[in-house]
Amino acid sequence: MPPPEVSVVTVRPGELALTSELPGRLEAVRSAEVRARVAGVVLKRVFAEGSEVKEGDVLFQIDPRPFQAAYDNAAAAVARAEAQRDQTRAQAERAEALVGKKLISQQDHDLARANARQAEADVTAARATQQLHKLNLALATVRAPISGRIGRALVTEGALVGQGETTPLAQIQQLDPVYVNFTQSSVELLKLRQALQSGKVKRAGSEAAVTLLLEDGSEYPKKGQLLFSDLAVDPATGSVSLRARFPNPGRDLLPGMYVRVRLAQAVADNAITVPQRSLQRGPQGAFVMVVKEGKVAVQPVQVGAAQGDQWIVESGLAGGEQVIVEGLQKAPPGTPVKTVPFGAAPATAPAAPAK
Repeated sequence: MPPPEVSVVTVRPGELALTSELPGRLEAVRSAEVRARVAGVVLKRVFAEGSEVKEGDVLFQIDPRPFQAAYDNAAAAVARAEAQRDQTRAQAERAEALVGKKLISQQDHDLARANARQAEADVTAARATQQLHKLNLALATVRAPISGRIGRALVTEGALVGQGETTPLAQIQQLDPVYVNFTQSSVELLKLRQALQSGKVKRAGSEAAVTLLLEDGSEYPKKGQLLFSDLAVDPATGSVSLRARFPNPGRDLLPGMYVRVRLAQAVADNAITVPQRSLQRGPQGAFVMVVKEGKVAVQPVQVGAAQGDQWIVESGLAGGEQVIVEGLQKAPPGTPVKTVPFGAAPATAPAAPAK
């Protein structure tokens, strides 16, 4: 019988990015609640629900007539105060001329000056009241505080809003770009920091991209950027919060979606990896089957973290070994075998002779 055929990979040390896959949730970069800041009846809704709005766009119109009347009344009060100010100012100037000629008493002079200052104060107060009513008149036209996508309207025409509280009218969220907030165990960060300090790995560059995995397992086509890592550990979960930013021009990412983030945190220079399916465990620990001098042999190894479908080998392999991936069931240790590269297409069988 010919020797059994086994599929092998020849392990080689090389540079490997150490990545972590962490759970996260999407959040809008900016979110604003549109609220009624003055009391009144909503006359009309201007925007289309679910559309894109720009900062300053008109969203709702509250009945402006009461605010217009109050503003006109305040304007009249300013005019009266200014007329009174001009009159008292003229009286104070005449009193200033007469007191020098001893034609009026000092008391009358002081009273004229006090009346002039009080008139000036009345004008300032009247103008402040006018500005307040002008502001209320402007707030009757509800505008978008930020640019973004607006949701459904929370009130309808004819609703009384702002009566005793600031009534929410709608919500606007800026969706391009979006944030993803995710967490990592403090234990994993401690191991990573120890590996960095020992020199086993080096820190990944700041330009290292962040990959987003959607709820259905597919990979988001655009890469993100890590913004920050929190400085404190959450005592309730024992994890550290991180945040990344992703472009979202097509509005495919929506706030509240649960995702997974693949983050490259370090780089190992001379890492050796083996396929996960080639690793076995026994009473003595982990081991792989290798081909030495044409025969199957057992090679004990120590493995670290998993990266995708590979195990990182910390000791036991130096590089150049042929690790068996497929065909182990027909090749016990000591059996001569024929090796083929793992993943190679099977050889084509010869055609049967014609009868």
